[in-house]
Amino acid sequence: MALLELNDVHTYYGAVHALRGVSLKVEEGEIVALIGSNGAGKTTTLRTISGLERARSGSITLAGAPLHTLKPHEIVALGVGHAPEGRRIFSRMTVRENLEMGAFLRKSGPDLQKDFQKVFDLFPRLKEREFQVAGTMSGGEQQMLAIGRALMSQPKVLLLDEPSMGLAPILVEQIFDIIREINGRGTAVLLVEQNAVMALGIAKRGYILQIGEVTLEDSAADLAKNPKVKEAYLGV
Repeated sequence: MALLELNDVHTYYGAVHALRGVSLKVEEGEIVALIGSNGAGKTTTLRTISGLERARSGSITLAGAPLHTLKPHEIVALGVGHAPEGRRIFSRMTVRENLEMGAFLRKSGPDLQKDFQKVFDLFPRLKEREFQVAGTMSGGEQQMLAIGRALMSQPKVLLLDEPSMGLAPILVEQIFDIIREINGRGTAVLLVEQNAVMALGIAKRGYILQIGEVTLEDSAADLAKNPKVKEAYLGV
């Protein structure tokens, strides 16, 4: 049984058929990359998993438990964390208050304080900015905060939507190193990323999404060598 599994998922925006029978899975301990051009349905896939969009048909399960019938906060409680495209931090709150919002379903206590420390260990810059208003930070720092906030819910699987968007190359490398470390600590990752080279470089497996459909599935290494993938997504 896969940790996270989508089976024949169809999602609509009004009359627009955005996801057309998407099936994919993420096993425990994996990083899985979801690659595709703009408008392919990558963000919609993550939003459907986290309950922000409702699947009209098909199923989504986490360790066998159905997610597609649940509300977003119930999905978070079961173990799905989501760092959305565009970061979506609470810009008028401090860094610490943003992290507290990520733990809104949890009671305060020693475990919560340990998770604050884990986030600060991953992102020392956030510790330095702990009481700074989040909207005054750089784009890279805000991306760190978005990921840290998602981690505060203690997810079993972390959904990352374009974590490198708008970042300088040196920060992109730093973010991907942190994703590796998060995964090394036991959290599975479903990664949506325009930088296909970087994404396939850290992923175990990958899916190619085109116009709401999965058109190719393979190991990340084989996708990176596939001539059609190289031409379409790797700039070769």
